[in-house]
Amino acid sequence: MSILFPSSSAVFISTTNPRVSLLPTSTSSSLRGRFPSRRFPHLAFSRAANAAAETFEDKKWSSSSTSRPVSGSEFVYSRTFIDALSEQDLLSGIQREVEAGTLPIHVANSMEELYHNYKNAVFQSGNPHAEDIVLSNMRVAFDRMFLAVKEPFEFSPYHEAIKQPFNYYMFGQSYIHPLINFRESYVGNISLFSEMEAQLKQGENVILISNHQSEADPAVIALLLEKTNPHISENIIYVAGDRVITDPLCKPFSMGRNLLCVYSKKHMNDVPELADMKRRANTRSLKEMALLLRNGSKIIWIAPSGGRDRPDPITNQWFPAPFDATSLDNMRRLVDHAGVVGHIYPLAILCHDIMPPPAQVEKEIGEKRLISFHGTGISVAPEISFQKATASCGSPEEAKAAYSQALYDSVCEQYNVLQSAINGAKGLEASTSSVSLSQPLQSFE
Repeated sequence: MSILFPSSSAVFISTTNPRVSLLPTSTSSSLRGRFPSRRFPHLAFSRAANAAAETFEDKKWSSSSTSRPVSGSEFVYSRTFIDALSEQDLLSGIQREVEAGTLPIHVANSMEELYHNYKNAVFQSGNPHAEDIVLSNMRVAFDRMFLAVKEPFEFSPYHEAIKQPFNYYMFGQSYIHPLINFRESYVGNISLFSEMEAQLKQGENVILISNHQSEADPAVIALLLEKTNPHISENIIYVAGDRVITDPLCKPFSMGRNLLCVYSKKHMNDVPELADMKRRANTRSLKEMALLLRNGSKIIWIAPSGGRDRPDPITNQWFPAPFDATSLDNMRRLVDHAGVVGHIYPLAILCHDIMPPPAQVEKEIGEKRLISFHGTGISVAPEISFQKATASCGSPEEAKAAYSQALYDSVCEQYNVLQSAINGAKGLEASTSSVSLSQPLQSFE
């Protein structure tokens, strides 16, 4: 297997011996044909040792990326997990770190549970290289999780994706990629994403008002758009709750995304004595957001529901959680007062089967991660004008509620189409006059 850099050398990594050596490009090129898989072109193998994405086919780094991988000597990693050659090595490594007092038992138990759930999900795909995929991705994941415990990373109110010396963005992409059934995944109204890119290039802002289904949402969005709209994939700023920046199993994935970090209303009073601190932190994040919008050319994703969708406890059916009209109105006001043209689009996402949240909202950090191999989908509808949506409203409060409802209704309409295509097995035939489905990644599989 080879990783080609835009230079005269390539990194070669053996599946039987993870030691790294530099080979001339011509040598590595001769190895390309040995691994015919095209199903998972972002398989990560020893990325913590190389900060690079290994592929079964030649992976080219996007020209829009702000960094490229560098050698492992320039960042910290643990030999406990990076040197693992087997499942037994990984799991026994967890136990050794617990016995050494360097890994809390509750984190260790979550890591082991995650390993088995991830393994089962990847094996569901039927990919002949599933064993290698699991080992390579999980040893890098464990390495980054272990580092998050030993040297906790502190997120600033506005966090920019870390791509060097370790590329956390590509790490997250590679980890989630094997969980997506791209043959049963769809994008609705893909031309609108190109419209957004044109607006961003003109210095305008784009806001995506979306439902929220899983911790994998950012990776799903980025993966479904990475070939057609790479600028959006890499540059979306996600408004993220505090749980994804405090849980050691989640932090490494969050480090690879552009984030505006806030405390969710759902968890504002979990610890009453911390409520004032959380409110002050949210105020700082809002100021950061206002500054970003004033600079223009920003695309921001926000879920006005304040958390993830959850199934109906009686029917077990999934549906977008209701939007909080006040949160949405605050976002709209920030856009309007930025002094830069802004566009607000309703976005629907369906990916709950990949990594569903707990059935109930939990106060404690460290939720159980259930994982599956499944189809996913995203869809965007034309931007909704506040003036048009609220023309008949008689008061500001009525207008606020009407605008929130208009965006929510659009998200639900799109979600129903994705639901019909993926879980209803209608595929492209689920398209409607307002939601045109496509499979942009099919041609790259």
